[in-house]
Amino acid sequence: MRPGPMMFLLALLLAALAPAPAAAQGLLGAAAAATPGAPNQPVYYQSDTVDYDRDRGVVTLTGKVEFWQGDRVLMADKVTYNRNTGVAAAIGRVVLLEPDGQTVFAEYAELTQGMRDGVMAGLRALLAEGGRLAANGVRRTDGRVNELSRAVYSTCDLCPTDPSRAPLWQLRAREAIQDKDNKRIEYHDAVLDFFGIPVAYTPFLAHPDPTEKRASGILVPGFGYSKHLGAFLSVPYFWAIDEQSDATISPMLATRNGPALDLEYRRRFNNGRLTIDSSVASYDDGTSRSRAAGHVFAKGLFAIDDTWRWGFDFNRASSLRYMRDFRVQNWQPVLTSQLYLEGFGQGSYTRLDARGYQGLASTVIARRLPLIAPYYQYSYAGEPDRLGGRIGLDFDVFNILRTEGTSTRRARLSLAWDRPEVDRLGGVWTLMTRMDSATYTASQFDQLPNYGALRTTSGSQAMPTVAINWRFPLLRDAGEWGSQIVEPILQVMAGPRSPTYLRNRTRLPNEDSLDLEFSDANLFALNRFPGVDRLEGGVRAAGALRGTWTLPGGQRLEGFVGQSWRARRDTTFPTTSGLRDTASDVVSRATFSPTTWLDLTSRQRWDKKSFQPRFIDALGTVGTDRLRVGGGYIYTTTNPFLLYETAANLDAFTKPRHEVTANVSTRLTDNWRLGGFARRDIRLGKGVSDGLRLTYEDECFVFDASFSRRLTSVNGDRGASIILFQLTFKTVGQFGFNAM
Repeated sequence: MRPGPMMFLLALLLAALAPAPAAAQGLLGAAAAATPGAPNQPVYYQSDTVDYDRDRGVVTLTGKVEFWQGDRVLMADKVTYNRNTGVAAAIGRVVLLEPDGQTVFAEYAELTQGMRDGVMAGLRALLAEGGRLAANGVRRTDGRVNELSRAVYSTCDLCPTDPSRAPLWQLRAREAIQDKDNKRIEYHDAVLDFFGIPVAYTPFLAHPDPTEKRASGILVPGFGYSKHLGAFLSVPYFWAIDEQSDATISPMLATRNGPALDLEYRRRFNNGRLTIDSSVASYDDGTSRSRAAGHVFAKGLFAIDDTWRWGFDFNRASSLRYMRDFRVQNWQPVLTSQLYLEGFGQGSYTRLDARGYQGLASTVIARRLPLIAPYYQYSYAGEPDRLGGRIGLDFDVFNILRTEGTSTRRARLSLAWDRPEVDRLGGVWTLMTRMDSATYTASQFDQLPNYGALRTTSGSQAMPTVAINWRFPLLRDAGEWGSQIVEPILQVMAGPRSPTYLRNRTRLPNEDSLDLEFSDANLFALNRFPGVDRLEGGVRAAGALRGTWTLPGGQRLEGFVGQSWRARRDTTFPTTSGLRDTASDVVSRATFSPTTWLDLTSRQRWDKKSFQPRFIDALGTVGTDRLRVGGGYIYTTTNPFLLYETAANLDAFTKPRHEVTANVSTRLTDNWRLGGFARRDIRLGKGVSDGLRLTYEDECFVFDASFSRRLTSVNGDRGASIILFQLTFKTVGQFGFNAM
């Protein structure tokens, strides 16, 4: 709390008007001008009693003294103030409130120069973020530098039943300097105590003041062991370049590889931001010869005005093995780079970009990866028109280039108009019309992913579709039993028959419709293919029944089951897709949350004749925060990505995926948590990955230990194991060890 001008005026007014005040208060005047550098500021006070020695110019204040000068406040049982020298001596429960919000407690203080200079004994200071600083003595200089003797620092709370008990951790130092200008605390001859027991010593240690979020300096070193790197040590340095930018420079030494240097740069501009994460190292990639290796991940996003912005992503690396061994964050077997311009309007969006890819895994053939330049998109959603409908428009043009594989050029236009209507019985009707059209030219059409009969081709297609969707939600209020909704849904669609897309008969390339999955999510889609290179036509219908039961406490039970039908079989779809025959497979979804400690969700697709499962994706959790167990199960009979790699026909679409996952977490105490996970491939009969994690966290300290294994091979590495220990001393830094 800082006294403002109104408080000063009130104190003067009361001093002048009150004939017999219960507490003395008033204005002592300014510090003597004869004192070198003394601030010429008035001194105000409030106390129970006041005694003034006119001969010596000494004022003695006793009993609940509040003494302020400028923007600092001193409180104590007794304060002696010399008006000639400007020295204030305080004793007994001394409290000094600093302008930056810091609160300082002391047994004795002798302050001058507007309470910016002086000495204090028995200091205890409360800092930001829960920081506590104590010292036997301190010398203040201009209110900016505090030199402390026998200092102790910690962010841990003291034991409420025994405050004299040592905290979880504390830093003790023979000398310490608190630099408020640079917001930094330095320690000389420092010792780290755990539960009062010394565990580490360093001749010098420094960390930012808790009020400082960004400060230049050496970060806590990291070390560990890896079978690819050997023993390694990294000493990062954080450089706060200015208010808009910073960099983290991390040199690393290792016994089997390296040395290495990692650089992370961040900068904010008035109109955007830029980040660069890069590294370089001397690296032996298994050829018994070291060579330069590294990576660059750069990302930028900049606003041009309120409508337009542009950005880029640039990602390149020397090898997947390098990123794996040096633990590069967010590494992937395929890296994407792009440059784009995008605009946002009222109901509209447009984007122009170019994209390139780098394949790093041995299973990814670089010459098969596409270069997309350019790719232009435009989308528009209109306001309701006079008939109550909305118009929608999607337009795009792209050019895909491959060294090995089909190079495709496409222009696509899709128009839509939808109009909803609610009848007198509560039924919701929606009239939907759509026109999808596209024109193509392609070279190397006989290569992946099309494997067509021709070397070059061109063609176009169009598909008009009209559909009517009807929903009739029935709501029942069951009082104490909550509410129930039963909703039948029916949709009828009509359009021309689909073109023939068999590989030896079609002239139309396929870039966006290979990843097909039929489920409850696209049961009522006018085109069940994910893109427009393959269009679904003919007369068809879809129906479903959805039910929801919601209890007053939030518990919920929801079910969905549906199927689609068509007038004629459509060989456009693969045999195992569940959409080829006149009647589709049955799709369903179920959610069961009867209590706060049980949650089950599952999506399925069932064979229409045998009712055997063709797709199951189930997730469930049971338990509370004290102990929670979760599991997952996925089974699918299709792998559409095989279509990229083989010239076989669409019927060769099957390679089942059959996996289970399990996880468990428990809160052992308010501070300790334990968790584990496992993933297993049932089809192959072997594990995929597993791990354990133990965490402790309180107001001042975090301990995190984890072990994880990857049992599958990435680029021929035969799996990997990682052990990680990390200690976090809040407001000071992190200290970690990892082994791989």
